[in-house]
Amino acid sequence: MSRPTLGNPVPPPPATTAPTSRPRRARLWWAALAAVAAMTAAVPVATTPANAESNGGVRVMPLGDSITDGFNVAGGYRIELWNRFVSGGYRIDFVGSGFNGPASLGDHDHEGHSGWTIAQIDANIVNWLRATNPRTVLLHIGTNDMYGDTSGAPARLATLVDRITNTAPNADVFVATIIPKSGADTQVRGYNAAIPGIVQTRAAAGKRVHLVDMYRALTLSDLADGVHPNATGYRKMAVAWYDALRTVPGSIGGDTPPTTAPPTTAPPTTAPPTTAPPTTAPPTTAPPTTAPPTTAPPTTPPPSGGCRVTYTVNAWNNGLTAAVSVTNTGSSAVNGWALTFTLPSGQTITGGWNASYSPSSGAVTASNVSYNGTIAPNTSVDIGFQATHTGNTGRPSAFALNGTACAVA
Repeated sequence: MSRPTLGNPVPPPPATTAPTSRPRRARLWWAALAAVAAMTAAVPVATTPANAESNGGVRVMPLGDSITDGFNVAGGYRIELWNRFVSGGYRIDFVGSGFNGPASLGDHDHEGHSGWTIAQIDANIVNWLRATNPRTVLLHIGTNDMYGDTSGAPARLATLVDRITNTAPNADVFVATIIPKSGADTQVRGYNAAIPGIVQTRAAAGKRVHLVDMYRALTLSDLADGVHPNATGYRKMAVAWYDALRTVPGSIGGDTPPTTAPPTTAPPTTAPPTTAPPTTAPPTTAPPTTAPPTTAPPTTPPPSGGCRVTYTVNAWNNGLTAAVSVTNTGSSAVNGWALTFTLPSGQTITGGWNASYSPSSGAVTASNVSYNGTIAPNTSVDIGFQATHTGNTGRPSAFALNGTACAVA
C-alpha cells in the first residue's frame, strides 16, 4: 500500500510582486491582532454563550468569581442549589455567560469568572444584566480583592451593588459575605464587617437588597485548597442561598413560602397569609401569655425533655443580625412551636427569616412558618432576624419554647 502524498506545492508569487509586500502585510496583521488582544485583556468583555439553557422559569443569576464558577467541583454550589429547587417544586432558570457543571445539573448557566475582582465584575455587569434580565441575583464577590487593596473593597462592592440595582431595579439582589480564606481571616472579617451596612443602607432607600451570612456557613475545614470549597463546603453554600431565597417571596417564584418581611425591611403588622388570621386582638397587642397570633396554636404540648437555644449576634454600627438555633432535646416531636424571649432595651427587629416575629421589640414571640412547624426529637430549627440597636448589642437572657424554659448554649 502506497503512502498518501501531499498535493503539489503552491506556486511562488508572480515576479512583479514586491518581495517585501507579504511580510509587511503579515506584520501589520499580527500587530492589529495583538492590539485587539491587548484591549480584550484590559477590559473584560461579556459574551452570550452558545449553549445557554432556558426552561422559562424564574431567572436567577449566580454572580461572582471562581467560587461561583465552581473551582475544584465543576458546578460548585449550583449543583445542590438546583437539587433543592427541584425537590421544593421551584422552576428556576439559571442565567449567565458561563456554562459548566455535571450532566446531573439541570441548568449549567452562570456568571462566575475565575480570578476576577469586584472591579472586573462591575465593568461587565450592565451588559450581563441587559442580556439576561434576571429576576434574582446571587452575589458572592471579593475573595480576589483580599490579595490587594482590601481597604477599598467595601467601596467597590457598594458601587457594584448600586450598579446592579440601578440597572435591574426589579431584581432581588442577595449580597453574601465571602467565605473564610486561609491565611487572610483578618482581611476577610474586615471586608465582611462592612457588608451588612452596605445592604442595610440600600434597603432603607427602597432597594431590593438582602444580606446572606455566607461566612458563618463554612469553616476552613470546608475548603479544598484554603480558598475554594470542597464538595461539602459547596453544599453548605447552597443551603445558605436556598434558605435566604425562601425568605423573600417571589425571588424564586410566586409559591415561595411567605415569612416575615426580608431582613432589611420593616416587619408586617398583620398576620402572614399562610396562617389563620387572629380572632382576637391584633398581633401587636396580643398579651405574651396567649398563643402567638401569627400561627395556629401548638398541636403538641411543650417538649417533655426540654429545649436548648443557641443565639449568635453579629453587630455593626447601629445594626445587628441574630442567628438562633432551637433544639428539641425531648423524646417527642413538637408540631407547631412558639419561642418567646425579651429583646434588650434599644433593640428593634426590622425583619426576619424562617419565623414570624411579633412584636418588634420588648417581649417577642417567634412562631413557626408553614415549612418548619415540626421539630423532631434531637433536631433543630434555625431562625434569625435583623435589628437596629442604640448601643446595646446583647442577647436575651432567657427563652421558652411553647411555655417551657430552654437551656441557653
